[in-house]
Amino acid sequence: MTRRRSLWLGLGSLATIGISKGLSHKYGSSYMQSLDRKHKDFQVVGTASLRQRAAAKGLIYGSAGNYETLSVDPTLANSFAQECGILVPEGELKWGFVQGIRNRFDFTQGDWLANFTRTHNMLLRGHTLVWHLVLPEWFEKVVNRQNAERIFIEHIATVTKHYAGQMHSWDVVNEAIDLDHGRSDGLRQSPWLKFLGPDYIELAFRVAAEADPKALLVYNETAFEYNSSRDKARRTAILKLLERLKSKGAPIHALGIQSHLRGDGKADFNAKNFRSFLADVASLGLKILITELDVTDDELTADIDIRDRIIADVYEDYLSTVLDEPAVIAVLTWGLSDKVTWISEYAPRSDGKAVRPLPLDDSFQRKLAWNGIARAFDNAPKR
Repeated sequence: MTRRRSLWLGLGSLATIGISKGLSHKYGSSYMQSLDRKHKDFQVVGTASLRQRAAAKGLIYGSAGNYETLSVDPTLANSFAQECGILVPEGELKWGFVQGIRNRFDFTQGDWLANFTRTHNMLLRGHTLVWHLVLPEWFEKVVNRQNAERIFIEHIATVTKHYAGQMHSWDVVNEAIDLDHGRSDGLRQSPWLKFLGPDYIELAFRVAAEADPKALLVYNETAFEYNSSRDKARRTAILKLLERLKSKGAPIHALGIQSHLRGDGKADFNAKNFRSFLADVASLGLKILITELDVTDDELTADIDIRDRIIADVYEDYLSTVLDEPAVIAVLTWGLSDKVTWISEYAPRSDGKAVRPLPLDDSFQRKLAWNGIARAFDNAPKR
């Protein structure tokens, strides 16, 4: 995996991985056994794909994918076509790739992915219009207080107009919350906040809505699924941001929950508390998408059977909680196969063994993680 593509995939989610490392222990076999529900068989009924199982409940299942691998690996491409009802480009639509050269927009690879989804009757998501990372090299030299708003609007309008009518949804603003930066509103001290003030978030949604009135417009955020005081505080800040945007009449339609989960952190997940948060979001009239789901296994045993059971259990337990909320309309994993995952680089195993965070293994075969997701879809209330 190249460093450039790694930046596309996961830098914004390092906060989650950092929490994992910060809470890590030298778990012994007894702890692994406590996580391993070895008597659970994870059986599923029938051979229907995740795409079909989700659709049967009025849901959408899909994955992040990229031009670099899908264009050269027909087996991976076929797996996407079979399992996924929606695709989100990993990096091809991020600012630093689309407008790597000032005022020169490159949609070549994004258009290839859009055509791939049309060919296979899939939906397309956009990720992401506004982020504090993956900005082009020219950004720091060119952008200032005098021209920031014009450049901001031009970029969002150009990209959304190019794909107008083609996008199911856009991650309009990504990861705007960082409580460590000390602001009372919880906002991250990003370049956009520096140049445009806190209203840049509302502005982004208004520009995107005008350019593509048919797309579902999403605020996407990470690292708030667990029951730590930090995650609880982040949930509060996110909810307040959503409330502010709604009170101003901003055209925001949904919250995206990245859901980079930890295989060793299931004990920190409180289903009742998280379900209450989802209900609070839904009460604002917003839909909810799970946008970047995966499960790290860097702190788990080397035993593949045990690892796979633990990971499958995390998927099923989490999704069973999340899908109980009718406002949740889509689930996307951040990758489909273990062969192509950002976790290989950013949360590798210390024993050098391959990570196994995704529904399909590195030979594109369904494994227990697939079963866990399938079971959650099968048992979900119908929309």
